[in-house]
Amino acid sequence: MSNNEIKEALDRLYSLQKFGIKLGLDNISRLLDYLGNPQNNFKSFHVAGTNGKGSTTSFISSILMESGYRTGLYTSPHFVRFNERVRVNGLEVPEEYIVEFISGINRFIDKHKPTFFEVTTALAFKYFSDEKVEFAAIETGLGGRLDATNVLNPLASVITSISLEHTEILGDTLEKIAFEKGGIIKKGGKAFLGILPAEAEGTLRNICRENGAELFCLSEYLKGEKEGLGLGTDTLVLDEIEPALFGPYQRNNAALAVLTLNRILGLNNQRHISLGLKNVVKNSGIQGRYEIFNERPRIIFDSAHNLEGITNFLSAFLREEGSYSKRTLLFGVMRDKAIKNMLEALTPHFDEIHLNSIEYDRAARLEELDIISKELGIDAYPEQDGAAFVHEFTRKGEDECLVVLGSMYVLGKIKEELLKKKKP
Repeated sequence: MSNNEIKEALDRLYSLQKFGIKLGLDNISRLLDYLGNPQNNFKSFHVAGTNGKGSTTSFISSILMESGYRTGLYTSPHFVRFNERVRVNGLEVPEEYIVEFISGINRFIDKHKPTFFEVTTALAFKYFSDEKVEFAAIETGLGGRLDATNVLNPLASVITSISLEHTEILGDTLEKIAFEKGGIIKKGGKAFLGILPAEAEGTLRNICRENGAELFCLSEYLKGEKEGLGLGTDTLVLDEIEPALFGPYQRNNAALAVLTLNRILGLNNQRHISLGLKNVVKNSGIQGRYEIFNERPRIIFDSAHNLEGITNFLSAFLREEGSYSKRTLLFGVMRDKAIKNMLEALTPHFDEIHLNSIEYDRAARLEELDIISKELGIDAYPEQDGAAFVHEFTRKGEDECLVVLGSMYVLGKIKEELLKKKKP
């Protein structure tokens, strides 16, 4: 497989981004029907939520792998390589498969003009079917009810968190957003809820009632405090949830994954569960969740891209921020986020703030970020080359700290460039 062939296939795939976001299931259903409905050939766990859905999906996949199951994992977006989105037993989908898949549906693309995410979702489902996975952990893209992944009839529908995001698409209240994300809950199915605001939980309880779905709320199974969070059911007692991903909020995500698998599959082998939580990075390739990119000086990558994510990040960062002689922030985010509120929350915790952007139509430009910073009275420094800034920071004093925070797209571009610098 030549580099040119994979480039042409990915260029073809990325060209579909011009069709934007098309919420609805008609296109994806037509494409999957064309492919023989591969989504019916494996059992799935479907995960939605404002924050934590990527982590929870990865925890589910990792525990299933450690329990001996052949497991698929579908997440988005990717950080550096497109292949990161689709994995079987931790291994990325091969480039040869991507090329063959795109080549095989070229006529369909020309005729029906599916979106980038619809084609990517179909690719993942076809790959899982071809690879004969037993279970697949599937993360939604946007919302849930009209998301392309919502053609599944999953063993469990999991909703991790609800907060205000994508309000122009999903609605401007917690109840409206919960309704959209609750659209993954199926009639007669099983639903699992993380720790949610009362308004959102109420909406989801109503959806479960109307659909005759069995409801499991994480709050009813937790034991202990954040520092020693445990989980208890009639067949499993864990005195402490200890995931590899850092931060108290990750304990909730891990606990939700464990609860789901315990109630659906009866998984209660504590060794398999502990290994799944411990090896989640290796098994899933998850990145950018309080990721320690460099130890001394400390460089942290975190994909907190909304206000709830910022709050979660700070709950972890507060424990170590006092250890550094200087704390620096490199921040880049999409323009449809609550940028002003995010910067207001972050500013008290950093001595110096730098801004970064990427060539992407949704990204907040440096000028936009600079204007918002000035409105808040923040002295922020625009950085044209985020990777160069991070690379230069590695030469700083060992007791300093840099946090690279914001959109996964921004962080991914920086990491991609840094990896290029490492190559001989």
